Amino acid sequence: MTAPTIAPAKITTPGVYRMDAETYHADPVDGGSLSSSGARLLLPPSCPAKFRWEQDHGEPPKAVFEFGTAAHRLVLGDGPELVVIDHDSWRTKAAKEAADEARAEGKVPLLADDYLVVEAMADAIRRHPVAGPLFTPGTGVAEAALVWRDEPTGVMCRALVDWLPDKVPGRRRILVDYKTARSGDPDTLGRAAHGYGYHQQDAWYSAGAKALGLADDDMAFLFVAQEKTPPYLVTLSEFDHEARLLGERLNRHALNVYCDCVETGRWPGYGDDQVARLYLPPWAFAQEGTS
Repeated sequence: MTAPTIAPAKITTPGVYRMDAETYHADPVDGGSLSSSGARLLLPPSCPAKFRWEQDHGEPPKAVFEFGTAAHRLVLGDGPELVVIDHDSWRTKAAKEAADEARAEGKVPLLADDYLVVEAMADAIRRHPVAGPLFTPGTGVAEAALVWRDEPTGVMCRALVDWLPDKVPGRRRILVDYKTARSGDPDTLGRAAHGYGYHQQDAWYSAGAKALGLADDDMAFLFVAQEKTPPYLVTLSEFDHEARLLGERLNRHALNVYCDCVETGRWPGYGDDQVARLYLPPWAFAQEGTS
């Protein structure tokens, strides 16, 4: 595989680029681009108005996101520098000030106890018989940014792949996405994946890899989910064909919505021009009947 190119200040051509997560999320593509998370934010249960607000204002830092970023750093060997904050919690003024200082320097603050957890998680990944070899240093690129043009709409798209392995002749390429989770139980993961729209992420990243000639139709997209509590169990999973097709349909709808909003300059909420009809859940009537 051709090594990723260091991203210029403004990206004007499709390709595979190296950049930090902050640059990626700020959208370095000239004229703007759409990411997988943005595509999901355009569709129910969200709406274009929420997408526009987040694009204009960004998201405030959250401890749960920073924990995930720290785990990515130790598992993938790439990402922002971690700073251990020697406090028991974030409740004190001193802890909050130390965290703000670290963030201002582009670093990720982490409580000492949490740092020990992510260290243990990374060690559990390395010892896993399948996940460990997937992340072997020197066999791929961590956090590779893919930038491509969606042919039907002309929209520039982007994706940040956690692990893009080198192409091995005679073997299909496997894109890997690492996630921390409360539970690695496959049934629980399936429900969470639906709620977060991971089937759309699968289809989005796969489309980018194919558009850039990084993979063929037989490529695989694996989710490596790891629990955040001992023994830090690891579950590898992939979507079935029907889930991928649904993800593709939803992504196509999101791209069309995006184009319409850009063209009209309107980013509607849940229903700006109509009165919504509300429905009570079935159990509400059953509950009333037994009271």
